[in-house]
Amino acid sequence: MSDEFYRIKRLPPYVIAEVNGMRAAARAAGEDIIDLGMGNPDLPPPDHVIEKLCEVARKPDAHGYSQSKGIPGLRRAQANYYARRFGVELDPENEVVVTMGSKEGLASLATAITAPGDVVLAPNPSYPIHTFGFIIAGATIRAVPTTPDEAYFESLERAMNFTVPRPSVLVVNYPSNPTAETVDLAFYERLVAWARENQVWIISDLAYSELYFDGKPTVSILQVKGAKDIAIEFTSLSKTYSMAGWRMGFAVGNRKLIAAMTRVKSYLDYGAFTPIQAAACAALNGPQDIVERNRELYHKRRDVLVESFGRAGWDIPPPPASMFAWAPLPPALAHLGSLEFSKQLLTHAKVAVAPGVGYGENGEGFVRIAMVENEQRLRQAARNVRKYLQSMGVNTPAKAG
Repeated sequence: MSDEFYRIKRLPPYVIAEVNGMRAAARAAGEDIIDLGMGNPDLPPPDHVIEKLCEVARKPDAHGYSQSKGIPGLRRAQANYYARRFGVELDPENEVVVTMGSKEGLASLATAITAPGDVVLAPNPSYPIHTFGFIIAGATIRAVPTTPDEAYFESLERAMNFTVPRPSVLVVNYPSNPTAETVDLAFYERLVAWARENQVWIISDLAYSELYFDGKPTVSILQVKGAKDIAIEFTSLSKTYSMAGWRMGFAVGNRKLIAAMTRVKSYLDYGAFTPIQAAACAALNGPQDIVERNRELYHKRRDVLVESFGRAGWDIPPPPASMFAWAPLPPALAHLGSLEFSKQLLTHAKVAVAPGVGYGENGEGFVRIAMVENEQRLRQAARNVRKYLQSMGVNTPAKAG
């Protein structure tokens, strides 16, 4: 009997888990750790969403199996969201499927459309499921940059010309996790034209659709004419409505991809708990003031983070979107590498961040900072960071935070 399992052998150690384990141990020992590592919203959903959950949960017939593809009302609610937000018309029956968070949806789609040996183009650095969902399914990953410039399209052309077999899937994620980069509609228009010419499916992860700053709304790839011929897009209620633990997301777009994913899901799950799906309807169909409120909240936190950490001696570029800052290591400490720097920051500054190398080799030299603590705690983190930098011999401004 062998314990060399094929898929497990393809998974490297989860680097981020190492820092998470240290954080958990420190907290268990009673230390006050400012956790800027995991993108876990610190605020609750709107009251009317929680009330709908409780209302439906009290119904005797609400506790059986649900629908794997999502209840009809929720699929209609997501279609209506796309219509009012992006001007995109979707058929709720054939172009929308409910997922248990974006990660489950991406993994189910990878299982549905990937054969061992397929080549998938995925960004590096990237959120781990964008690569490992396909690696688990047996694919080979060819990395492309995250920066949406001319070099990006040059890398796509090289991949098509020099990869055997030719890549069949491209994963895109804007606003990017972890880099927070964004794109405009012209980028997607060019990308859709390229994908149609090269017969490549596009999988777009738009989980941070509503967390944009400086008055520059995000765009959907499905706004491009003909995009539904080759693209599927994932969204989530996790950050928009502070519902991360509810595990509620969606895939919309190309009918063939939706059908393949729905078929696989029908074998794997019975869908999310019906009261949660009903509450998700309330989120999408009800008052939307929380969307703007959360956007303003993260915008303010971004400004506080950039300002206070800058005064502490660590310059961080302001992210244009998402709930993360992609921060280069302080130059004087770049030699430590992102993992060791993260460990030291946790041990000596009591601040948890995510090492960039956990998002791919091109993430080395950076850490991801999640803006999931209030402004007071962010300023406290900056003061702690300043003390740590001083202890390491780094020149810092006179005062931070």
